[in-house]
Amino acid sequence: MNQQPQLSFDNSYAALPDRFFARQEPTPVSKPGLIRINHALAERLGIDPAWLESEAGIEVLAGNRLPEGASPIAAAYAGHQFGGWNPQLGDGRAVLLGEILTQDNVRYDFQLKGSGPTPWSRGGDGRAPIGPVLREYVLSEAMAVLGVPTTRALGAVTTGDTVIRNDIQPGAVLARVASSHIRIGTFQYFAARSDTEALQVLVDHVIARHYPQAADAQNPCHAMLDCAIRQQAELIAKWQALGFIHGVMNTDNMLLSGETVDYGPCAFMDAFDPDKVFSSIDTGGRYAYRKQPGIAHWNLSNLAQTLLPLLAEEEDTAIALAQASIDAFPDLFLNAHQREMSRKLGLSEPGNGDERLIQDLVTLMADEKTDFTLTFRRLADLAAPGENATGEVSQLFTMPDAFTEWINRWQERLNLDPLSAPERQASMYNANPVFIPRNHLVEEVIRAAVYDNDLAPFHTLVNTLESPFEYRPELAKFAVPATPEQVVTQTFCGT
Repeated sequence: MNQQPQLSFDNSYAALPDRFFARQEPTPVSKPGLIRINHALAERLGIDPAWLESEAGIEVLAGNRLPEGASPIAAAYAGHQFGGWNPQLGDGRAVLLGEILTQDNVRYDFQLKGSGPTPWSRGGDGRAPIGPVLREYVLSEAMAVLGVPTTRALGAVTTGDTVIRNDIQPGAVLARVASSHIRIGTFQYFAARSDTEALQVLVDHVIARHYPQAADAQNPCHAMLDCAIRQQAELIAKWQALGFIHGVMNTDNMLLSGETVDYGPCAFMDAFDPDKVFSSIDTGGRYAYRKQPGIAHWNLSNLAQTLLPLLAEEEDTAIALAQASIDAFPDLFLNAHQREMSRKLGLSEPGNGDERLIQDLVTLMADEKTDFTLTFRRLADLAAPGENATGEVSQLFTMPDAFTEWINRWQERLNLDPLSAPERQASMYNANPVFIPRNHLVEEVIRAAVYDNDLAPFHTLVNTLESPFEYRPELAKFAVPATPEQVVTQTFCGT
């Protein structure tokens, strides 16, 4: 099983001009060891999971061996980080091995994260502690199962080396898969250098890779911008509907593909608080839950600004086109959010008055500080009481009395919907998970790996989250919020 399999690399980004990246091979590690391979994703990519688990496969995932056809690079980009401008960031601890084409001609980036220093490391070691690697594996795979566009974890390995951050931790490498790693910050990098030629190359690349329908538009660049804005509106609506807080919504952490990327100080909420943040350095609450739509809007306005030289020859015309696209975001988001919330509430389609019904629920949840996930899961139980007693979470969560009047209004609204009660409940169970990667569970997994060299809790959590919509009483501890002593008080990105 140590023979090198044939990977279908087709490295389109590495074929762009040299100023888009630095040629960079991963830095070998001393003693790589397997953490986990994502079998289903490997098979989707046409890679034999058994080979990935072999010594040769682990060597590739650790960066000690380059697979045939790889063209490793570290990408250049810039970005606004917590609102502050940095004209040069780039992949400081990641190397893109190449792009894999599946049998149905779908293209995926194959990137190693934590694979050593690059020209963009800014003096850093380019490595990753095991904690952030496990966090990203758990969070990204959970998001994928929940139906949220996201980068994926193909596998993770230990390095046999230590990494020094706040303390000394074992090192690890994450093999990350994405539709691409092209960021708003990638466009900002070239706009800051007035490199219109590179911007045009980048636009053409994004259109060919993500939005081929834009190629036939009268103004392809403008059509691409509209596509990217729509994708982000849909993405943020899904985040909000799950109580997910990204934590570092910098422009270098927003992909043109509309996938979630970089799971550093991020988490799903327990008690609902619209002002909740999860990054310990976000002292001003810039990336709080309720602010995520507005931040996405602001980030997209920065993308639009980079495209002005390409939107039209006349500056006033270009500004008008960009402004019209950006002004469409609020309605796109609100419509997407209402669709998501309607699904969660068992409504086949949004109707008049539903926006008020949704807002009143959100207000109640904030006032009562109810658990975000279990509130909606309990509503799914109440959509058809007694239909599926084994799926109920009533023993885990009791709806406060303050919800009684709202529940009556909601059930009156359900009576107007064409779905039958069993159909509605089944739909709600598929829209409202009971198992999510709660922050305290993720931290417990990390502590076990770091301090006890025990990966069993990690595997158990990942396995549990593979079926987030099916309640199993024997796994109840994975469905409940943190106790006071379990609450995580600080979350850092691990850079």
